[in-house]
Amino acid sequence: MIDMNNEDLALIKSHIILPRVLTAFERDIALINATLKTPGPYVDAIAEAQRKLTADIYEVRKGFRQRGIKVYEEVTDSDGVTARYKCRGYQAEMRIRWSMMAAEAGVLMRKYLGLNTDQFVDPTVPERLRGL
Repeated sequence: MIDMNNEDLALIKSHIILPRVLTAFERDIALINATLKTPGPYVDAIAEAQRKLTADIYEVRKGFRQRGIKVYEEVTDSDGVTARYKCRGYQAEMRIRWSMMAAEAGVLMRKYLGLNTDQFVDPTVPERLRGL
């Protein structure tokens, strides 16, 4: 049995989802630039969200090093993403379906854009485990 805790699992989940949110922001910037007459304010807001997101991705990587976690493979298929990882010498995998990824990404995008996400928070989850 792997000696993993919720913080370890949250880091792995973040490792899977956060880069995809960053990619979605990049896609959105391209669409905004191509379709709006005054894209500047919108692009600036998204660019600020990207800076915050990039800092969090760095923190996830730092957490991996501190906790002895290494994701060595990600497999994407029509149903979702499977990440295979090692955690302190043990191997395991985490799977996130696209439907769950879309829901999580939507909340994270709102969070990074500075919007209120209280309606999406489960109050039974401890504060330190909320968000990614």
